[in-house]
Amino acid sequence: MSKTFDVIVIGGGPGGYIAAIRAAQLGFNTACIDEWKNSKGGPAPGGTCTNVGCIPSKALLQSSEHFEHAGHAFADHGIGLKDLSIDVPKMLARKDTVVKQNNDGILYLFKKNKVSFFHGRGSFVKAVDGGYEVQVAGATAETLVAKQVIVATGSNARALPGTPFDEENILSNDGALRVGAVPKKLGLIGSGVIGLEMGSVWRRLGAEVTILEGLPTFLGAVDEQIAKEAHKAFTKQGLKIELGVKVGEIKVGKKGVSVAFTNAKGDAQTLDVDKLIVSIGRVPNTVGLNAEAVGLALDERGAIVVDAECRTNLPGVWAVGDVVRGPMLAHKAEEEGVAVAERIAGQHGHVNFNTIPWVIYTSPEIAWVGETEQQLKARGAAYKSGSFPFMANGRARALGDTTGMVKMLADAKTDEILGVHIVGPMASELIAEAVVAMEFKASSEDIARICHAHPSLSESTKEAALAVDKRTLNF
Repeated sequence: MSKTFDVIVIGGGPGGYIAAIRAAQLGFNTACIDEWKNSKGGPAPGGTCTNVGCIPSKALLQSSEHFEHAGHAFADHGIGLKDLSIDVPKMLARKDTVVKQNNDGILYLFKKNKVSFFHGRGSFVKAVDGGYEVQVAGATAETLVAKQVIVATGSNARALPGTPFDEENILSNDGALRVGAVPKKLGLIGSGVIGLEMGSVWRRLGAEVTILEGLPTFLGAVDEQIAKEAHKAFTKQGLKIELGVKVGEIKVGKKGVSVAFTNAKGDAQTLDVDKLIVSIGRVPNTVGLNAEAVGLALDERGAIVVDAECRTNLPGVWAVGDVVRGPMLAHKAEEEGVAVAERIAGQHGHVNFNTIPWVIYTSPEIAWVGETEQQLKARGAAYKSGSFPFMANGRARALGDTTGMVKMLADAKTDEILGVHIVGPMASELIAEAVVAMEFKASSEDIARICHAHPSLSESTKEAALAVDKRTLNF
């Protein structure tokens, strides 16, 4: 016997659970299907982000940052410690507690908003009169029917060809979050967000970390000036970063993993490590969705084909988040989920891709929104640039963290802000002001004339805006 709903959401990650909640708020009888399980086999909604991505990685980053501060920075504050140690199992247990709190929070939100939750894998069965039949394969099999279906099945880590993840020696983001002891030597293939964050965690705890990156440039998507500053900081910290490499054979032995590679000069090299994290991107998760049963169109990457408003080729079927085009970011998925629910309700949901912020939660943090200087040059834009270093910021000095800068790019004629790029302390929080400013089409002068609290890191944003007009006050 099938259960009928107005809206079915397949996937309970950031895009899916937010879409389900918003649809329920708009008065739709809504179901959400998610198959993530906790260690006891119970439901663990929240997707990759909550379970093996954003949330647990930030928990470990915070723990490892505390450890590094205690071992290196506390002495400058007059705080002495003896016999400093790290209890990795306890650190991992804390991380698991943080994850469970988020899982439970989502289940609470489902109840609060009257979303019917089904624990299992959702897949299409067939099109029915006026809608679609969706099967839930779990502890209890269910058949659901709805006129509107939102697919939010996320993405999976991409493995190297011929080198599958075993999550013991060759690790995805999942295994990287569950390493039971600090490895003496850790290798990473790929210097993207996940690679840098996980490399930072284990480097702080004592691992010798080497990153192998195939591209000739470091953080190619980041503004070049910011990327150079970050590279300098990471290298100073002890991260070994090899650019322009070509990875060859990878062997797993009793003593760890051996990676053959050719460096940028063409020299044959071998990297021997205890653990190897592979972070070379992610692929859309559509395997098992049974898209062919209803004729749902996928592209050559396996992503669901959608238009600018997240409509698929099928009437009443939508898709959001990592499983469609665009950046694979949790907050992008959330915004698309809200927008789709509102479009189903006849409203005009909107997502501005030009003001989606990006963050890398290393130390220093890296965050940006809008265009980079190299992008502006490539399109021949006339622009002005202003930057301000944290070394000239009073709050940063008091924190003892003066690495990096705030950089602002503005249109040469209109002064509209085109991009803001930050490397330094709390960049993930500071970027929000830039996002708001750009969403309201603010000029650099608007930011320059707004009073910012003193002393605060945000003053660096004001000073960068002043620098666009070559009139900084504190540098």
